[in-house]
Amino acid sequence: MMDKSLIDYLKQIPDPRARSGCRHPLWLVLLIIIMGMMSGYWGYRQLGRFVERHRRELIKRLQIPKARVPSYSTIRRVMLDLDYEELQLVFNQWSQQSSLIPAAEWISVDGKSLKNTVSNYDNAQQNFINCVSAFSHQRGLVLGIKMMENKFESEINVVRDLIELLDLTGVVFTFDALHCQKKRSRRSPNLAMTI
Repeated sequence: MMDKSLIDYLKQIPDPRARSGCRHPLWLVLLIIIMGMMSGYWGYRQLGRFVERHRRELIKRLQIPKARVPSYSTIRRVMLDLDYEELQLVFNQWSQQSSLIPAAEWISVDGKSLKNTVSNYDNAQQNFINCVSAFSHQRGLVLGIKMMENKFESEINVVRDLIELLDLTGVVFTFDALHCQKKRSRRSPNLAMTI
């Protein structure tokens, strides 16, 4: 049983926005962003479409006052100013409250780029933030995330760090082909890898 909800953890993140003109608390906008991304919506406009598509349900479930959901521009402003390290920290604290993961459970590990964070778009050296997550198929839960900047970090190293953070034994991890390298499998002989 979980002690604190994800909302309780999201409320710990300091709001970088000026107080004047803020219609929605930061935790609400972040929760909607997380829900949208977990549903496959990865950019500002896509997240705006997620909000519009699920407007009534969001208002009802999250008890949004005055029936006003966050707009595309609100989501964009929050994502531009967001401290992704802080979000990663509180999300992982929340997800690690769940009960122990049993042996032989399948965990998918994959990275998705956040389209709205691309800089130097027309350049071969473009940079963007990538969200690497570990997903439990049997539980339908994201067990942990790590954020990385494409220009400065390798997804291979970030995945390794995430696996160490989760500290799971006896589970089966699935990865994409990027992680099927001889050097990697020699270093981790006990790590079962499936493409």
